Amino acid sequence: MSETQATMQHPQDAQDHWIETAKGRLFARSWGPDVSPDTANEAGARRAPIVLLHDSLGCVALWGAFPQTLARATNRRVIAYDRAGFGASDARTDRLGEAFVRDEAQHDFPALCEQLGIDRFVVFGHSVGGGMAIECAAQHPPRCVALVTEAAQTFAEDRTLAGIRVAREQFRDPAQFARLARYHGEKTQWVLDAWIETWLSPEFADWSLDAVLPRVQCATLAIHGSLDEYGTRVHPETIAARVSGPARAAIMDGVRHVPHREQEAQVAAMVAEFLREVDG
Repeated sequence: MSETQATMQHPQDAQDHWIETAKGRLFARSWGPDVSPDTANEAGARRAPIVLLHDSLGCVALWGAFPQTLARATNRRVIAYDRAGFGASDARTDRLGEAFVRDEAQHDFPALCEQLGIDRFVVFGHSVGGGMAIECAAQHPPRCVALVTEAAQTFAEDRTLAGIRVAREQFRDPAQFARLARYHGEKTQWVLDAWIETWLSPEFADWSLDAVLPRVQCATLAIHGSLDEYGTRVHPETIAARVSGPARAAIMDGVRHVPHREQEAQVAAMVAEFLREVDG
């Protein structure tokens, strides 16, 4: 068994899925009340599930224990998937275009919902996945019950680009590259290029969610660490100010770019409290 295959091993209360798309198969995993047919009538199984969208180097395995913790805290089904080219999903060789954030909400996210029978959803995105989550909420307003962003970017901020340049140098270290390859295997160089080369390209310099945010009608929670090395608090504050539905920004003191890893229980509790208010 390869290291990439090993990341697909799952706990007993999770279920794995394969999603067919025009770009190949996507790997997804779900946790929570309706994983087992025996729990199909529980209240949690009737609530809109939470769909997780990972960051630029992420995948299902890199969420760690957070999806399971979130499922228990919210009593909802939680679903995470590897975007095309990442983790256990099929490889791709094309270069990401400037519109890749919007495209995820238009194509692969709807395919996941259709094939898993998801009619209504809560969407939770980390980092660039937060931008994708915003696009999902904006493009599917009748179906999106609530939006949670975590360390999301709303434009290509100088701080974001500076952090990416630092990371580019760090990944020249074979040991750093090998650690990432545990999760992406032979796709690792493509994954790095899809992040670094896309964000640092001149074509991406004008990318912004300014026109998208007002189309978000659902309740929104924008989580951000005060020490986030890839973006200042301007992003969560912009999200909270510009969406059309009720919204608030939650700044976590002393937390960096991955709140759900640094303060797993606190983030899960925060989301659970937010969703109790939404009650969808």
